[in-house]
Amino acid sequence: MAILQNKPRPLGATHQFELAILLVLGACMAYGQTKNSCLDCHAALPDPLGVTQEKFSQDIHAQKGLTCTSCHGGDATSDDPDKAMSPKAGWKGKIERKQIPQLCGNCHSDPAYIRQFDPSLRTDQLVQYRTSVHGKHLAVGDSKVAVCTDCHSVHDLRAPSDPRSTVNPVNVANTCAHCHADADYMKGYPIPTDQFANYKASVHHEALAVRGDLSAPTCSTCHGNHGAVPPGIDKVQNVCSNCHAFQDQMYEKSSHKQAFQAAGLPGCVVCHGNHAIAYPTDAKLGTGPDAVCMRCHTPGDKCDQARAALLADLTKLDAAIKSADKTLALAESSGMEVSEARLGQNEARDSLTKARVTIHSFRTDLVNQDIQAGLKIAAKNLQAGKDAMVERNRRRAGLGVSLIAIAMVLVGLRLYIKRIES
Repeated sequence: MAILQNKPRPLGATHQFELAILLVLGACMAYGQTKNSCLDCHAALPDPLGVTQEKFSQDIHAQKGLTCTSCHGGDATSDDPDKAMSPKAGWKGKIERKQIPQLCGNCHSDPAYIRQFDPSLRTDQLVQYRTSVHGKHLAVGDSKVAVCTDCHSVHDLRAPSDPRSTVNPVNVANTCAHCHADADYMKGYPIPTDQFANYKASVHHEALAVRGDLSAPTCSTCHGNHGAVPPGIDKVQNVCSNCHAFQDQMYEKSSHKQAFQAAGLPGCVVCHGNHAIAYPTDAKLGTGPDAVCMRCHTPGDKCDQARAALLADLTKLDAAIKSADKTLALAESSGMEVSEARLGQNEARDSLTKARVTIHSFRTDLVNQDIQAGLKIAAKNLQAGKDAMVERNRRRAGLGVSLIAIAMVLVGLRLYIKRIES
């Protein structure tokens, strides 16, 4: 009996949970107490050598279990500088800029190693970098060009999905601008330094930074990231078509494609620009300051006449849609049921959008198909609005007659009552 009483009893669910918590806390305390003489010293140093425990704890490498020695070598468990930074312990000393891509590539180019942390992470970054403008310049001794740490930071690297990351979509343009918007730093390179200022004025930046559309283009979308190479003038269309597929299909049918290629002009950029891409409006087909057609064409020629016809058709459909919208809105505010017609207006607007896309074909017959479809829908909806207004007026007239009749009955009744009383 005594033996049975002294036998350990199985742990209940509560005790098992408490034991699990203790084990986790113990593991965390053991991890936090791991000796790191690197941080003990560098936490007291000024930038760029200063690295605090708090800063390093934000680094994605530290979160995956890597330490200072993973990149710099040495022995972080020793307080003796001679031992901590001993070549025998693998100490690499100061890492030169030209060594950084290969240093990062030692891990990031090893699929078996990277798979332990993130199986979806690409492992061709180093190969891509060597094909880039940056990598090619670095290979011939130009140390001013960007290396991994210039874009990703050094001791506080964050995942691209982190809004604080220097390579998060909302921050990429600012990261590139550190070099490319610095006129003094970019001296000696035959490229402008106003790209960032132009991009900030573009419809792409407005979509990304103002509306929060993370799919909107930023620098790396068009130029690439690790394999960054500016697209040649004959490849611009391929870059734009990654997003603007329908415009690209129409452009393929256009006579402009052959003309631009023959003249060595960069396709889409001729009309839309590159970094300072403004919101496209029908005014581009006009003759005002925003017009683009007349930069090349002669007033009165065949193409100018086609331009004027296309603009007139677009303006006509736009006006028809607005007229129908106005009538339907008035009818609805009067209490009439016009929801079906108002919903049908979306189809008319879709036709206008399709026509504006089809403009890239510069074929009046194709554009006219969308225009006529839109005009037909807008006319139907306008008529529905007018019919609703007629019905409204009829009801009002009926109500007016009814009120008059009621008033006459009340007056007659009043007179009759007075007659009886008298």
